[in-house]
Amino acid sequence: MSGLGEKANYRKQTGTIGKKQVHSSLNSIKKCISFCLTFCICFATWLILSGRFDVFHISLGVISCGLVAFFSADLLFPTTFTRELPKQWLAFLGYLPWLFYQIFRANLHMLYLVFHPRMKEHIAPLIIKFNSRLKGDMALLIFANSITLTPGTITIYTSIYGEYTVHAIDKQSANSLPGAMEKKIARIFGE
Repeated sequence: MSGLGEKANYRKQTGTIGKKQVHSSLNSIKKCISFCLTFCICFATWLILSGRFDVFHISLGVISCGLVAFFSADLLFPTTFTRELPKQWLAFLGYLPWLFYQIFRANLHMLYLVFHPRMKEHIAPLIIKFNSRLKGDMALLIFANSITLTPGTITIYTSIYGEYTVHAIDKQSANSLPGAMEKKIARIFGE
């Protein structure tokens, strides 16, 4: 009887070890996929923007894209792949037209400020601080970059806890923060 018990024990132990090995190997595959996708995106961008297709420039592109992919693959494609990732990408693509519209509106406001005869009365720079409800690294990053891309506002400081310090050229530019931009980004990431 003890022989049967030992076999069952052995099966349980090897099954547990096998699951750990499978999990580790899946994680390695996910990291490899993240690296490859990031490298391909970077290299395609490199080829399009460089416009040079000689061996020297292509080898520089491979080296630099390899380094970028090595250090930032988990930022673009997290290793904890979820089913939400394609949905987030599509939602982000839907966010871009709205962001471009906000950038266009802010440009018109900047034109008004710059060409107004009493420009000095309208421009009143100020620094505002606020806490964002966003929690994810990518959400915080996109929010900070969206603020900076919008003319009239610059993100001076952001923390991983969602604290933002923003320079605004006037009250109207500052009043919109955090506002609709934060809500739209929160919707992208389900926060």
